Amino acid sequence: MFSGLQFYGSIMPQLLNDYLPLVVFVAVAGGIAGALLIAPFILAYKSPDPEKLSAYECGFNAFDDARMKFDVRFYLVSLLFIIFDLEVAFLFPWAIAFKQVGLFGFWSMMLFLGVLTIGFIYEWKKGALEWD
Repeated sequence: MFSGLQFYGSIMPQLLNDYLPLVVFVAVAGGIAGALLIAPFILAYKSPDPEKLSAYECGFNAFDDARMKFDVRFYLVSLLFIIFDLEVAFLFPWAIAFKQVGLFGFWSMMLFLGVLTIGFIYEWKKGALEWD
C-alpha cells in the first residue's frame, strides 16, 4: 500500500515536469506584458499641446451643441468595421465545417456574403474608403 507521502512523492515530479512549460510561458508572457505596459511611461516624449489634447474618439468636442451636424464618415467607418468583422467571424467556422453544411450551407453563406457586398458597395459609393 502507498502511503500519502509516497504517492505524492512519485506524482509531483511528473506533474511539475508536465506543467513547467506552461508556467514558463505564463511568466515570459507576464514579463513582456508588464514591460509593454511600463515602457510608454518611461520612454514616451511628453509635450502636450492643444492638438494632442483635443477630442479624437468621436471627431467633435463633447461640450458643443448636441444637435450639431457632423460627418457621416464616422458611421461609415463603423459600418465598414462591422462588415469585415462579421465576415471573418462567420467565414472561419463555415470554412471548417464546409463539407458538413452541404448545399444549403453553401448558398446561405453566398446570400450572407451578397448582403455584406451590398453594404461594402454602399460604403464605397459614399466615399468611406477615401481617407483625405
